Amino acid sequence: MEDLLQWIASSVEGTTEIRAVTPLKGGISATLHRLDLLVDGEVQPVVVREFTLLEWLREQPDLAEHEAESLKRAERVGVATPRLIAYTEEREVPAILMTKLPGEVVLEPQELDVWLRQLAETLVAIHRVPADGFKWTYRSYNDPMQLQIPDWSEQKDLWRQALALVQGPRPETRECFIHRDYHPTNVLWQNGEVSGVVDWVNACRGPAGIDAGHCRLNLALLKGVEAADYFLDEYVRLAGDAFTYDPYWDLLAAIEFLPGPPSVYQGWVDVGVTNLTPALMKERYEGLVAGILAKQV
Repeated sequence: MEDLLQWIASSVEGTTEIRAVTPLKGGISATLHRLDLLVDGEVQPVVVREFTLLEWLREQPDLAEHEAESLKRAERVGVATPRLIAYTEEREVPAILMTKLPGEVVLEPQELDVWLRQLAETLVAIHRVPADGFKWTYRSYNDPMQLQIPDWSEQKDLWRQALALVQGPRPETRECFIHRDYHPTNVLWQNGEVSGVVDWVNACRGPAGIDAGHCRLNLALLKGVEAADYFLDEYVRLAGDAFTYDPYWDLLAAIEFLPGPPSVYQGWVDVGVTNLTPALMKERYEGLVAGILAKQV
């Protein structure tokens, strides 16, 4: 930790004193800390992410650079995003230092429809950013051609249809800048409004439908399929001619949970969600898949 703190102090302009270091929850593939820095007499909160998952680093050794470039590109989004301060790949554990955004994760909103509409509006704003020249490109987290009907499911016909679709030809689509892990736990709120979007390490050039589908998957598990459908309706309405819905991308995002079975996401538990069970996750997951298949023309 000492070498990390020295690097942080040397990366910030001005006379810097580290006043407090606080671990943050929510990181399942990296270690996150909040630091309160006294810079030229003014307290500044920042966040440092250390890429501690060795398997991830072996697959993507440029993670720190990737997130740094993602944060630079995300500055074009009409929504607050963390500002890059510095990153390093020289340490044994790569790290990135960024500003801390105000706000908190909200998963139990007072008005669900307003919350869903703002989530959709924020994602539309992200997808308006062009991806030209961004070197990281979309790839699926699993190989659809290697997937099989899950043995934990009794709905074999459902999964046979789903796999037939995602194992078929990939439709052409317009590429844009995508977050790649857009879901409610990566969106911050303040006074009933979105105050920022965080966790940009997976951002890339790719199809908007993957981002929308990934968020829908999380919404279906967290709030139910009806909420996920409402989010999609709002996204389509707000995106206008810039987006054409295709069930393929929606389903491709959903099957990234395979081989499964789906479980309760620890990030939800960390912020106080207590009403979810593995059985409910399975029911909602298969309900989402069935709903996507029903949208085929």
